[in-house]
Amino acid sequence: MIDVVMPQLGESVAEGTITKWLVAEGDVVAVGQAIVSVATDKADSEVPSPVAGTVTKLLVAEDETVRVGTPMAQIDETKTSGAGASAPKAAATAPAKEPPRAAPSVRQEARELGVDLGGVQGSGEHGRITRADVTAAAQPAPAAPPAPVVLASPVAPPASGPFTFPIAGAGFGSFKVPPYVARPGDKVVPWSRKRRITADHMVYSKFASPHVVTVAEVDLSRVMKIREAHKAAYKKEGLGLTVLAFVCQAITRALRQFPGVNARVDGGATVELRNVNLGVAVDAPDGLVVPNLKHADELSLRGMARAIGDLAARARDGKLTPDDFTGTSFSVTNPGLRGNLFGGAIISQPNVGILRMGEIKKRVVVVEEDGEDRIAIHPVMYAALSYDHRVIDGVLGNDFLWTIAETLKQGEFEP
Repeated sequence: MIDVVMPQLGESVAEGTITKWLVAEGDVVAVGQAIVSVATDKADSEVPSPVAGTVTKLLVAEDETVRVGTPMAQIDETKTSGAGASAPKAAATAPAKEPPRAAPSVRQEARELGVDLGGVQGSGEHGRITRADVTAAAQPAPAAPPAPVVLASPVAPPASGPFTFPIAGAGFGSFKVPPYVARPGDKVVPWSRKRRITADHMVYSKFASPHVVTVAEVDLSRVMKIREAHKAAYKKEGLGLTVLAFVCQAITRALRQFPGVNARVDGGATVELRNVNLGVAVDAPDGLVVPNLKHADELSLRGMARAIGDLAARARDGKLTPDDFTGTSFSVTNPGLRGNLFGGAIISQPNVGILRMGEIKKRVVVVEEDGEDRIAIHPVMYAALSYDHRVIDGVLGNDFLWTIAETLKQGEFEP
């Protein structure tokens, strides 16, 4: 008898939710056949059967969340055909209820919020259930204003001994968080599982890594000329030649020059990673995700543009896999067309750095031409590097960012 266990579906993923069993007890399965769909905070995946045989027992129910390594099903590898295999369970005699009409991403949102789609009235076309319908169904019933929160004991740093951390939602020392009092018109939006994990990740990152943010002004005049000259040809191939592609190439060159930034912390040591897997923040139906470009330093500008477009398309379609998130060594985030001057991003653990692009503006700059200074109008962007000061000193961080800015200023890219 073989146990099928919850696999490690991506880096830092500790658990998964059973979304749908693709087999029933008594079914005969082949090696590699998908037997169950599992959702994690990274992506949805199908788990294949490790052996050929007969499914003897399903140990976990749909919508149940289990830890990595937990047995989910048992397969008898001695029964590999219908002869001797137990018959599948008979279907219920009652007529099957037509399942609610909803997109996979909406179903995932419902599972995370604990909403039964069977009781939700869809407002979309042909009665389709939308994300807004799920969010509305998850709203708690109006409640009486809560009583003021009174801490059982004061939250204060001890006179001696280990540091006492603040209590979330309560306070620290003499400061107390005022309790929420419900008022007409307020809207309570419950956190999805992904939002809770993201929140915990951000808090952990700010606590674990002493963040330093340094900003560079980047002259994109030559980059924009290359882009304007070649974007039409790229478009004919179905590719978008974006400034992000140029920035990613500049980052990967700098990571090869400064391997101490393409690193992670392991206990009391720094691990300089061999592979440059560049995480790129892209928008997905259920929020921002950061899949990575594998071996990004080996990609040409055209290959970079193609890879970024592929990640963005699969993110929109919900087709990213756990492997897309595994092994990220550095990240870049782009606020998009409606950006802002600059901002310091929070490091994605266990990386030691992240670069945030700012908006591109035409600015008056001083340029040198034939030994003379003159005033010109160039497209300029501010790039902000957040780095972990445990690992990266100021000299390394500044040299790394300067190299990126200088690479983009020189505009030596092969389109």
